[in-house]
Amino acid sequence: MISYDIFAQTELKVGTVKSAERVEGSEKLVKLSVDLGERSEAGEVVYRQILAGIGKRYAPETLVGVQIVVVANLEPRALMGIESQGMLLAASDAEGPVILTPLTPVPAGSGVK
Repeated sequence: MISYDIFAQTELKVGTVKSAERVEGSEKLVKLSVDLGERSEAGEVVYRQILAGIGKRYAPETLVGVQIVVVANLEPRALMGIESQGMLLAASDAEGPVILTPLTPVPAGSGVK
């Protein structure tokens, strides 16, 4: 078990998938471009690149516009030589991962509490 103080360090945000494509050479990995409500110093939208092992269950084109829950404060990690800048949350059943989504649309970057 972890303490609430440790759990509270996890930054969960809702993001909107802007684009999605399969990672070449992988059956499972999908590369997502996600709007987490972040802006550059010039005020332009900055998208996060997130890799997820959801490709056996989801076709990339079905994910565009979908809102997902992301662990936003993980250190970037390379998967198959591609940097992932977060992790989406999913449940799992016999057929694989099931993406967690809000029941009602919320602004990109909304915190999960």
